[in-house]
Amino acid sequence: MPSSTVHLLRHGEVYNPAGVLYGRLPEFHLSERGLKMAECVAEYFAERAHDGARIVYLAASPLTRAQETAAPTAAILGLDIEPEPRIIEAENRFEGLRVNRSELAKPRHWPYLVNPFRPSWGEPYEQQAARVLDAVADAARVAVDRGGEGAEAILVAHQLPIWVTRLKVQGRPLWHDPRMRECTLASVTSLTVDTASGAVVSLRYAEPAAALLPGAATTPGA
Repeated sequence: MPSSTVHLLRHGEVYNPAGVLYGRLPEFHLSERGLKMAECVAEYFAERAHDGARIVYLAASPLTRAQETAAPTAAILGLDIEPEPRIIEAENRFEGLRVNRSELAKPRHWPYLVNPFRPSWGEPYEQQAARVLDAVADAARVAVDRGGEGAEAILVAHQLPIWVTRLKVQGRPLWHDPRMRECTLASVTSLTVDTASGAVVSLRYAEPAAALLPGAATTPGA
């Protein structure tokens, strides 16, 4: 069975002093802490490569924070950052707002709150998982084409699409409490993929920047 490991890397901390839900809004850059997180991740993948991993493909969401997170890894591994729009942040009708009880209590938002299982305020969870899994399957095939059996790929993406993809792979309901996501800033969710079928056969999780998480901003992207 030809296989590849595809690492879903969440971006680092974003500079967001207003605490808004930034979603797909442009020009949300990494904070100083976020840049350090990106460096930690680069070192994590460099160690993997030193230990024999063949990491041959690096792609990122088009959003600024993902591109900036990918940059140190690209430099240390000597890879180009290739475009992958399918792993972009989820669409969300509350972009640009501070999402709290007082904001959501405004009647103009009520039509978007009727179905949290879909969810009605943004891109359906099923749609998010489907597009990310398509990108994962393609990345696995590209990695094997370029580096042979067992070669690896990195996709730099966003918390919500990564998390619902993990739930989908594990056969769990996609509706969830956002506070319970195991997908911290600059974390790595690694999927082993059967490149013949595109099926995910195993999953593991790591937090290369764990030392930088205390005190980090927790405002979600979507």
